[in-house]
Amino acid sequence: MWNRVQWLAWFTIAYNLAEGAVSVWFGYNDEALALFGFGADSFIEVGSAVVIAHMVARLRRQGSDQRDNFERSALRATGILLQALAIILVLTSVLAMVSHHEPESTTVGTVVSLVSMATMWWLIREKVHCGKALNSAPILADAACSRACLHMSFVLFLSSLAASFFGIGYLDAAGAAVLSWFAYKEGLESLDKARGIVCSDGCHG
Repeated sequence: MWNRVQWLAWFTIAYNLAEGAVSVWFGYNDEALALFGFGADSFIEVGSAVVIAHMVARLRRQGSDQRDNFERSALRATGILLQALAIILVLTSVLAMVSHHEPESTTVGTVVSLVSMATMWWLIREKVHCGKALNSAPILADAACSRACLHMSFVLFLSSLAASFFGIGYLDAAGAAVLSWFAYKEGLESLDKARGIVCSDGCHG
């Protein structure tokens, strides 16, 4: 089962890196705010999967489920980056609405969101199964992170599809603003998890 967990973690890392690269590239070139913000979030969420991969490797070496300083630092960094992303998305969304900015295309956003929804649905099911079987809170927390990705994918899908069909530019900015709420919420959760971890040197959050 631990082999499966580790494979899921590495798959999550690889997928999010690829998804983030595609989303940021096309989001920047097409000036699609929701897609760009979605891609930036994909890069940041790689941290959650890295924590799981690190935990599994340590369990195999030491046979202990105690979290260490690496996980605490990774969760804190992820939380701070997510909250910074939320602030940036809000500011750029407001600026886009005020200036009546319209993206050149939202087609890629529609395609990326559909692929992401299918992938995240499968990952959530697998991670929840493994987390329950191993009675592992970190794995279930990582599944919750993937669930947030699923919600964000749905928001990206709706905003991209609506902007494509109705040609209303502010729908893209509105989608980015909604994504900012998810990013902020995820950031708070990561910081709460970091504060609740007992470090290997005995420190507490």
